[in-house]
Amino acid sequence: MKITLIDVGKRFNRDWIFRHIHYEFTNGNSYAIIGPNGSGKSTLLQVIAGAVAESEGKLSYEPTVPGLRFPVADQKPAENNILQTEHFYQYISIAAPYLEVIEEMTFAEFLHFHQAFKPFLTGMDIRNIISAVGLEKAAGKQIRYYSSGMKQRVKLAQAFFSGTPIVLLDEPCTNLDMDGIVLYHQLIEKYCSNRILIVSSNDEQEFGFCTERISISDYKN
Repeated sequence: MKITLIDVGKRFNRDWIFRHIHYEFTNGNSYAIIGPNGSGKSTLLQVIAGAVAESEGKLSYEPTVPGLRFPVADQKPAENNILQTEHFYQYISIAAPYLEVIEEMTFAEFLHFHQAFKPFLTGMDIRNIISAVGLEKAAGKQIRYYSSGMKQRVKLAQAFFSGTPIVLLDEPCTNLDMDGIVLYHQLIEKYCSNRILIVSSNDEQEFGFCTERISISDYKN
């Protein structure tokens, strides 16, 4: 996959959050969006995800190999090798503090529900995923009874194990203890080497492994 931002900017009311971003994200690389709190890191990540519309410029997703297909739901063919905006979400998985999980479900039920929209990575099933994030003993318990750290593991699980070529993470170690942070790095190393990985954070332990850095402060009006 390749994500291209051409002169992208976003504003709320009359205030520009960022402007004139020209950037290209390519498969197999990891990127960190960094900057102070409130600088617009999460907003840029949401623009990349297609969840928030850019105010100016253009955003495109392009398979880098003609005819390339990923195991995502309701797959639509690319037109002129460029994906239509309404289908971006099928190629993306995301974990963020502001995104909720269905707390009335058990972890196993939640993964089964999620799988109907975005199938898992090849070779992974619900039992494997629960084990991979260390929540075997809590798999049958409703998520609302989980600790904040356990809920974060659930969010990371649905992001890492969805069969998408793009993984977006916003403050991914929120509420994780040291064991959880170690697990996070293990998941990055094992499951993200051949994907586009973008991390929005101002915490070095969350993005220190990223090979590219994008400072949001460089794109202020």
